[in-house]
Amino acid sequence: MHRTRIAGTLALALAVVVLAGTQGYAESLMQSLRGQGVGTAPKPLDPIEFELQDLKGKYIKLSGLKGKVVFLNFWATWCGPCRTEMPSMQRLYEQFKDQGLEILAVDLQEDKTRVQSFVKELGLTFTVLLDTKGTVGAQYTARAIPTTYLLDRQGFVFARTVGAREWDTPEMLELFRRILKDGVIYEGASSR
Repeated sequence: MHRTRIAGTLALALAVVVLAGTQGYAESLMQSLRGQGVGTAPKPLDPIEFELQDLKGKYIKLSGLKGKVVFLNFWATWCGPCRTEMPSMQRLYEQFKDQGLEILAVDLQEDKTRVQSFVKELGLTFTVLLDTKGTVGAQYTARAIPTTYLLDRQGFVFARTVGAREWDTPEMLELFRRILKDGVIYEGASSR
């Protein structure tokens, strides 16, 4: 009888841990992002809508990407830290593009030819947009570059970081895997 009670108690404890782990996902995801130096939003934030041209002349509207997790990066070719992080962004994109990750790399106030040359040199295949007047960058307060925002599948901003980083470390890959698979749960809110 003593063994049955212990086994029953252990099963109940395990069920509580599993449920707590599921409910604690939001907290641990946001905490994990903060642990990687990425600021998080406690509630879904509306992005600032924009429409910019890509390097092929096609207009891309931010709201047209709902349903995807959007990695919105502001950068320039003359920015050393931007150059440093771009290869890891490319590897991140290659890993998750088929699972719903979209990278928008918004170049700030540079000539299209210069940007095309840079993209070709680094072999970048994600979407590069031209903010020729710097208007969108200013609206997103990209005073220091690189600046990156992350948007969930519903189009809400859930994270922001300033400065270069390695986006394809095992820890970051796991975070993106979770975001793409399970979505984003805001602290004190339900799943989005």
